[in-house]
Amino acid sequence: MAETIAPAELFDNAIKDYQAGEKSPAQLLPIFVDICNRSPKLDSAWTCLAWLYLLEDKPQLAIKAAQKSMKIDPFDAQTRINLAAAMLETKQSGVREHIEMAKSLVEAAPEVREQVVANFQDGFARKPDWASLKRIEKLIFAD
Repeated sequence: MAETIAPAELFDNAIKDYQAGEKSPAQLLPIFVDICNRSPKLDSAWTCLAWLYLLEDKPQLAIKAAQKSMKIDPFDAQTRINLAAAMLETKQSGVREHIEMAKSLVEAAPEVREQVVANFQDGFARKPDWASLKRIEKLIFAD
């Protein structure tokens, strides 16, 4: 059935289910994998997939999804945050450049800041002790 629904519609429905708490991140993962496979240039789907992998403690897979999103749109703050979180969780180097880029994007556009703040709140609501995200939040909003 999912194959008869356009990827954009699947994406919109999956986002609504996520925001409403209708489906868990684990339940949404295969939906977003399908969306990404069917629309590989849809950077927002890759960003969401990386976020879901992070929520499910799968940082290696999150890195791959975030990297794919970043190739499509290197100026997406949330993609950079997701990649930085996954890199911190896997103890990789190179995190600073992603945090600095996310910080500059957040500072440049109030709507980006608003979205990133909402995503931090969502992340902490779903995973209260998310150490890497707390660290990134402090770095992005530090003055």
